[in-house]
Amino acid sequence: MLRSIALAAICVLATGCASIINDSTHPMRVEVADAGGTAVPGADCVLTNDYGPATMKSGNTTQVRRSSKDLDIVCTHPSNPDATGRAISRGNAGFAGNILIGGVIGAVIDHNKGTAYTYPTWVRMVFGKTLVFDRSVERDGQPLLGAELEILK
Repeated sequence: MLRSIALAAICVLATGCASIINDSTHPMRVEVADAGGTAVPGADCVLTNDYGPATMKSGNTTQVRRSSKDLDIVCTHPSNPDATGRAISRGNAGFAGNILIGGVIGAVIDHNKGTAYTYPTWVRMVFGKTLVFDRSVERDGQPLLGAELEILK
């Protein structure tokens, strides 16, 4: 009996806490506005990280693959300049759980699978701008407005 309990505990720790509570994907909504702030639904958007691209139309929600790498977003529309952005990948509660409990094996597994990380859930892009989105300032029920990226010259 004790042997079975120990084996079960090892299996749980080896799977990783974030792997248990999080899927390998999570939903992300992308909106795009023109320079005047008017929403432009239906723009073509590509969201790319080290697991590859996901495509969608602006104004919708898609599933993105979790990763420790940031997510690059490019939205195009025939009558507007491209809207580009980067969603910063941040560790989530499942990853923190591994660190607090001391599950080093689980933390490594969650890191490698990407389940330990999360992107913002709702971003608002702007045509003609390059923005950075950091979920650390995200509020539930509101789109995340990006900070404009300063390009060094």
